Amino acid sequence: MNQIDISLPPAASRRRWGNPALYWPSLTAATAHLDAPVAVLELDALRANAHDMLRRAAGTTIRIASKSVRVRDVLDAALALPGFRGVLAYTLPEALWLSEGDDDHAAIEDVVLGYPSADRTAIRRLASSPELARRVTLMVDSVEHLDFIDRVVAPDERENLRVALELDASWLGPVGRIGVFRSPVHTADEAAALAAHIVSRPGYTLVGMMAYEAQIAGQGDAPRGRPGYAATVRWMQRNSKAELLERRAGAVAAVRAIADLEFVNGGGTGSLEYTSADPSVTEIGAGSGLLGGHLFDNYRAFSPAPAAAFALDVVRKAERGSATMLGGGWVASGPPAPDRLPAIAWPTGLHMAPREMAGEVQTPVSGDNAAGLRLGDRVWFRHTKSGELSEHVDEFALVEGGAVVGSARTYRGEGKAFL
Repeated sequence: MNQIDISLPPAASRRRWGNPALYWPSLTAATAHLDAPVAVLELDALRANAHDMLRRAAGTTIRIASKSVRVRDVLDAALALPGFRGVLAYTLPEALWLSEGDDDHAAIEDVVLGYPSADRTAIRRLASSPELARRVTLMVDSVEHLDFIDRVVAPDERENLRVALELDASWLGPVGRIGVFRSPVHTADEAAALAAHIVSRPGYTLVGMMAYEAQIAGQGDAPRGRPGYAATVRWMQRNSKAELLERRAGAVAAVRAIADLEFVNGGGTGSLEYTSADPSVTEIGAGSGLLGGHLFDNYRAFSPAPAAAFALDVVRKAERGSATMLGGGWVASGPPAPDRLPAIAWPTGLHMAPREMAGEVQTPVSGDNAAGLRLGDRVWFRHTKSGELSEHVDEFALVEGGAVVGSARTYRGEGKAFL
């Protein structure tokens, strides 16, 4: 039974995370009986984040990006809220797993795969099941994707497959390509040509489009201590937003003239306001805002609560002004940079040793409050990326009202490692 209920937002009096000197010690007290490393999901903070995402989306449906969560109880709790619908999965085996359900979790009947797949075994499973083929939508951005699937299972030997076409949302501006390397389909004409090819081929139904504006949704516009860079990001985003608004509308209109689309997906946690205002978009793919990874502290428009965090215990004192925790090398994916490191949330005034940083087996810290740390004391961290914390722990302790009220298994805790 799912122990997570986020149907109602927390009362203002329960927003403990607004006072770090109250919030983090309360998590220490609540988890004192648990051995480190311990991961916590604070339910009032999760509630606040979920309802704030819905407010920011302004009525546009949010499809939950599962890679940014990787906890089925959290997916189920969010999907129970009006305004969240369906999942944007990151691998085909994961999509099949979610859409099948089990004794503890109902099947999720609307799963869109956010990335193309070359997993032959999973494609065969999908193609052989009428039920899965109704629930899962594949992502394609080229004729080659269709050719690959047909080589795995011929159209006359399988179920009809639902597919979505991905449009490149990066900005090809005066300084070159800004965004992420995703689809080769950039223009309305290219989208229309691929759509026409898809609908002409047996074994496929074109049901959706996707255009993820990473340079807007995943790029903070207020990085701390970098005013010059922040100004550059805002300039880029203003220009990219204007260009994409026009280009995406044209591409969607061109494809809708060819196929009866069920959905057009765009955006992310960092662009809920912008994407929801785009009339060509019917839903937003977002998930990081639920758990509140510290990457999203660098935005002007919103400030997520630190719903997910982890703690390590002090295990040695190499010198009086330092403290060393066991473990901690939970560095986020992406370009190597300081913002990929876990952020020390509590005690304040601590910093990592420059030559060790977040270490594989030990993480030493120093700073104003390091001298007061003793063996067994707890230091709290926030991961950069919301969902990647779930890859390091088997479960989250669920904390509410200053006490542990249950636990929720991660994908890893359920024996799954999809990437």
